[in-house]
Amino acid sequence: MLPEILQGTDAGGLLIIQDCASYSGRHLLKSFISAALNRDEAVHILGFEVSEEELKDGLEGSHLQRLHFHNAYTDPLGWTGQPAFTVHQFCLDEITRLVKQTSHPKPVTLVVDSLSWILRHLSTPAVCKTLQQLRKGGAVRAIIGLLHADMHHRGTVGSVCHLATSVVTVASGMKGDEAVARITKRSKSGKVMQDEGIFSIKDDLTVIVQSKPSQHGAKKADTEDQETDPTANLTFNLRLSDTEREAKEKLALPFVFSKEKKTALLHSGPGSGRILYEPDANDDYDQEDPDDDLDV
Repeated sequence: MLPEILQGTDAGGLLIIQDCASYSGRHLLKSFISAALNRDEAVHILGFEVSEEELKDGLEGSHLQRLHFHNAYTDPLGWTGQPAFTVHQFCLDEITRLVKQTSHPKPVTLVVDSLSWILRHLSTPAVCKTLQQLRKGGAVRAIIGLLHADMHHRGTVGSVCHLATSVVTVASGMKGDEAVARITKRSKSGKVMQDEGIFSIKDDLTVIVQSKPSQHGAKKADTEDQETDPTANLTFNLRLSDTEREAKEKLALPFVFSKEKKTALLHSGPGSGRILYEPDANDDYDQEDPDDDLDV
C-alpha cells in the first residue's frame, strides 16, 4: 500500500507521517516530496524544524524550480520583527496567500515540517480547523504533514490523525537500513484499510518495499492459545462420560410431560370426580348485573 500512496494522494487528501524518537520520518517525507515533484506538481513547504539547505539535500534535478520553501526555521515566533513565516500565520488565509504568490498551473501539494512544532504553540482545535479548511478550501490539492507522536498526548495525536485520509506510522526495523511502516488508509466511502511492510530508502529517495513483517511469532502464539485447555486444572469435572450422558438422556424431567401423562390429564376416566353447582332461589343471581349483591 505504501507505493500506492507514494504515487499520489487523492485531491483533498491529508497524509500524516507519524514517527518517534527512535526513528525519524523526515527521510520518508523527502521521498514523498520527490515523488510529488516527479509528478510535475508544485510543492510548498512550511519548514519549521530544519533549514532549507538540509531539507533540499538529496533533492536534485530541474524539478526544484517547483519547490517553494517558506522559511519558518530562522524565526518561527517572529522575534526579529521581519520573519519570513511564523507559527501564528498557520491559517487558511495566510497559506492561501503564500500559494497564490507563485503562479503555477500545476496542482499544489502542501508539506508541513512539522505539525509537532505548530502543535507546541497553537491549540489542537485551531490546528485541526486549519487543516480541515485547507482540505476543503481548494488552495492546495493535498497536504503532507510530519508528526512526532511521542511529543504529544494521545488525544492530540488521535485528533490530528482522525482528519487524515492516510496515516503512515514508521518505526526502526531489524537492520540498520530498514524500517517498518504501518499504514491506515480511509477511502471516500468510509472503508478503512490497513497494511504493514518493511521498506528502505535509497540515496535518490526511492522507496523500496521489501516484504511484510514475519507473522511466525503471532501464529505461534495463536497456536499456543488454542492448545491451552482452560478446564485442565479445575477441582471439578465439567465433562460427562458416555455412561453419564446416556443416563442423563433417559432421565424424565419433572416439568416434561410424557404422552401417557398428557392423555391422563386431558381425558377423565371412570370414577373421576366432578363439581356440579345448582343455583338456589336465595342466591338472587341477576344475569344483567352479576355484581348486584356487592355493596359498591
